[in-house]
Amino acid sequence: MEKKITDFSGKWKMKSSENFEELLKALGVNVFLRKIAVTAASSPTVEITQQEESLSIKTSTSVRTTNVSFTVGQSFNETTVDGRPCTSFPKWETDSKISCEQTLQKGEGPKTAWTRELTNDEELILTMTAGDVVCTRVYERE
Repeated sequence: MEKKITDFSGKWKMKSSENFEELLKALGVNVFLRKIAVTAASSPTVEITQQEESLSIKTSTSVRTTNVSFTVGQSFNETTVDGRPCTSFPKWETDSKISCEQTLQKGEGPKTAWTRELTNDEELILTMTAGDVVCTRVYERE
């Protein structure tokens, strides 16, 4: 029996965000940059395209746009939310949730990770973790 792959495709707008500034603080981002980031990231738009287990995620804010592409089950290079290069390994945690651990390529810092989960209510829940601080952002389809 073949596993049905959850389809994350679509345009998403943020509905709620908890602990984003606390996450940046845990990563050592200075107060000035935190304020800019929190303001800029208060209404991001996310566009996800997906083919089977390969996803491309474009996140746009008023300050910058980031693109990340990966295939679940294969490591890839990206940057942490505070811009440090890392190697990430995404895997299916459940049929509708991808979890990803990040390993810094150089230097030290708190352990970082993210998850993306599609709920039965058609909400996309993004969690970002730095050490023991968890930021949760909930998105709905546009």
